Amino acid sequence: MIQVKELHKYYGNLHVLKGVDLEIKKGEIVSIVGTSGAGKTTLLQILGTLDQPSSDNKTVLTINNESILSLSDKELSKFRNKNLGFIFQFHQLLPEFTALENVCIPAYIANRSKADAESEALRLLTYLGLEKRIHHKPSELSGGEQQRVAVARALINNPAVIFADEPSGNLDTQSAEMLHQLFFKLREEFNQTFVIVTHNEDLANMADRKLVMKDGLIIE
Repeated sequence: MIQVKELHKYYGNLHVLKGVDLEIKKGEIVSIVGTSGAGKTTLLQILGTLDQPSSDNKTVLTINNESILSLSDKELSKFRNKNLGFIFQFHQLLPEFTALENVCIPAYIANRSKADAESEALRLLTYLGLEKRIHHKPSELSGGEQQRVAVARALINNPAVIFADEPSGNLDTQSAEMLHQLFFKLREEFNQTFVIVTHNEDLANMADRKLVMKDGLIIE
């Protein structure tokens, strides 16, 4: 599903990723842990095509059988919308839109019809126990509810891979536990691949594999 070889990232003279090699199988849940500054979020952003690795002829980045580094910006945007889902620590919901409208946005970007997008958004929100909250705006939802809306938004285009950056970092203990269990339930139902950067040891240890980063490399 994901294959990475010799992945480097420089910010000026700062060598953040120092030749990362990584392989993740379809349907696998992988956690990435490490101290702040180890390169976790930078790696996740590059895997999620939100950032580019530094130029190196030896670098390989393949996701869902697609060579990412050969895609144009337009092709990359289309690939990202179709194949990847994202869950962030602070939800990134648009405050002026309802839960239903927020979930529909990636489907609209993919040129799905309004009826199709809303039907799928409603199905996902119902699946996540939010059927009575679909017309509420983010400010009217609890932190856990907002994060479940963000999960539905990540799922609406049925992506092959979901990237999560500290997904439970802003939640109380009970909501965090519910979210963690949800990831595994989604994997069982939809066979999606999850790559999760987290400081939460419980979540990290639940994953099929826990990768530890240090000084820009995966050390175990």
